[in-house]
Amino acid sequence: MELVCPAGTPSALNAALEAGADVVYVGFRDETNARNFPGLNFSPDELKVALAQAHSMGRQIYVAINTYPQAGNLSPWHRAVDTAADIGVDAVIMADIGLLDYTTRHHPQLRRHLSVQASASNPEAINFYRAAFDVQRVVLPRVLTVREIAELIGEIEVETEVFAFGGMCVMAEGRCSLSSYITGKSPNMNGVCSPASHVSYEQRGRKLVSRLGDFTINAYTDGESAGYPTLCKGRFIGQDGDPSYLFEEPTSLNVMSFLPELIKSGVKALKIEGRQRGKAYVAQVVSSYRRAIDAVLRGEALPDSNLGSLTEGARSTAGAYQKNWR
Repeated sequence: MELVCPAGTPSALNAALEAGADVVYVGFRDETNARNFPGLNFSPDELKVALAQAHSMGRQIYVAINTYPQAGNLSPWHRAVDTAADIGVDAVIMADIGLLDYTTRHHPQLRRHLSVQASASNPEAINFYRAAFDVQRVVLPRVLTVREIAELIGEIEVETEVFAFGGMCVMAEGRCSLSSYITGKSPNMNGVCSPASHVSYEQRGRKLVSRLGDFTINAYTDGESAGYPTLCKGRFIGQDGDPSYLFEEPTSLNVMSFLPELIKSGVKALKIEGRQRGKAYVAQVVSSYRRAIDAVLRGEALPDSNLGSLTEGARSTAGAYQKNWR
């Protein structure tokens, strides 16, 4: 089983490789990837260095070109594909049908993975991408149980990759409009959810207020951990007059406790989310999952891991993988 890990900077990439990542996925420094934040991502020259380093260690590099091209402005996305192919990356991760078609025609040798942004979660959709664009792997949306994943694997002809740790999204993957409603910037086209240019914090008496554009997202009391202001995880005053999380409470996905079941299901790769995170986060999460995967494959018990401090709101969830609410 591959351990696929994030890197938003060269230092984070080094941390991922040293911690035991089999694959590191990155993005270019523009709107072609879904983590288009200032100070993140790679230039072509940085990617060349990263690829040489990874290959020297027997590891791989994937490039996320997973946003949707803007009508009349295809060149940034085509250029990203051309650059990735010229550098010789091990795979590109894409969602847009037109971009997949471009890559298939112009760079047939470049391995193609279907991004979670495509929201393909049934055999018909996945097999279509396989037949039309020779997609070799699908990153599954976080909406399926482990049993459903195992059943799906028996009906498709591509590898599967699933999320193991990191941030959650309340929307169907690739279908969120909340950020663009407030900021005019879409995570699926501009690569930014709650762009930093629109984020601000204000001290109001004894409360720290987080804002996104002109909207108050949350108000924190003394001693309360303040999160990054995303609309889906904001705390608002509803009809009862009390502030509460209307969409989702801050929490992180963590599949560690049922890792043996995921491995048994036939999943090819586990993916850690967090290209916007620092190298300390990457090092700790990747090393914990490296130890856990290796232990399970040796038939040993899961080792202890201390990832609680790295989860949003100090909470973790199995998400839809177990669907205990049924």
